[in-house]
Amino acid sequence: MKELTVTQSPDPEDRREPEGARAASALRRIRERRPPMSSVGHDPDYRFSLANERTFLAWIRTALALLAGGVAAVQLVPAYNFPGGRLTLGVILVVLSIMVAAGSYYRWTANERVMRLGHSLQPSLVPRLLAAGLTLVALLALLMVVIGA
Repeated sequence: MKELTVTQSPDPEDRREPEGARAASALRRIRERRPPMSSVGHDPDYRFSLANERTFLAWIRTALALLAGGVAAVQLVPAYNFPGGRLTLGVILVVLSIMVAAGSYYRWTANERVMRLGHSLQPSLVPRLLAAGLTLVALLALLMVVIGA
C-alpha cells in the first residue's frame, strides 16, 4: 500500500498582505471586472455620447435642486406644529438627492458602455425612485400642513 504524504499548509500569519497591497489588489480586481470605457467595443456616434452626457447633467441638476430644497426645508420653512417635521422633509430630500446623483452616474456609464457594445439600452430605475421619493415628500408636507392648521 502506498503511503500518502501530508503537506502542511503555510501559517496564515505568513500569508498576510501589506496594508497598501490589499487595497491595490481590490482596485485591480475592480478594473479587471470593469475595463476602461475606451477599451470596450467601438466608438459610438458622438451625438449619442453627447446626448447621454446631457441627460446625465440634467439628472445632476435635479439632484442639486433636491439638495437645495432639503437645505431650504430645514433652514427657511417656518416650523410646523409637528415636531421634527422640517428636519424630516429636509433629510428625505437630501437622501433623495444623493440617490439621484449616484444613480445618474451609474446610468451614464452603463448607457455609454451599452452604446459602445451596440446593445439595447435598459430601462432606468432613477425616474421611478425620484417619483416615489417626491410623492413621499409631498404627502408628508401635506400631512404636516393639515396637522398644523
